[in-house]
Amino acid sequence: MARTVLDSQLQLLDAQLLVMASSTEDALRMSIAALAARDTEAANAVIDGDDDIDRQEREVEGLCVKLLLTQQPVATDLHRVSAALKIAGDLERIGDQATDIAEIALTLQGELDGELSAHLREMGDRACSILHDATEAFVERDAERARATIGEDAQIDALFESVKVDVVRGIQGEGGVASNLVEALMLAKYLERVGDHAQNIAEWVEYALTGRYKGEVLG
Repeated sequence: MARTVLDSQLQLLDAQLLVMASSTEDALRMSIAALAARDTEAANAVIDGDDDIDRQEREVEGLCVKLLLTQQPVATDLHRVSAALKIAGDLERIGDQATDIAEIALTLQGELDGELSAHLREMGDRACSILHDATEAFVERDAERARATIGEDAQIDALFESVKVDVVRGIQGEGGVASNLVEALMLAKYLERVGDHAQNIAEWVEYALTGRYKGEVLG
């Protein structure tokens, strides 16, 4: 009977985490699209939706605490609960970064330099891709896919360095686009952080499935 209750609550935990992952991925994609199209309605929708992602995190945390206190999971079950707590935290932070991007979309004036814009667009595409892959690895309970996702954020890090070069070049030059350089650098930093959190999620998915975290076997 106790095992049946635990299994039911673990399934509920997976379902709650999946809903949160879907909401977060939607917010990230919408914020990036709002930035590209200067879509104020979409940007405001992302900002308004951040409270819902925060609520979903609290629900995941509450169920995790309930499981730890009432079911006292051990071994692989404990890995799943511990990983869920960490994944929810990373998803919430990605939601925050999506909101930050949406807020810039509402205030950005004029156009970005072409090369700078291309680098930011590629950062956004790669950030969405890594988050999607990490989420899919969780949904499919695929440790190999999670492991393959780990390290992909290095591409985003390299693009971040390119953006910094673009910004320095813009500061040294002249032109109307210079007014957007600070905002562009902020956008790049938010996307770089999304990549970091998405990689964290992949690492915690691998831990939930194998007990290994960053190559180490944890208890």
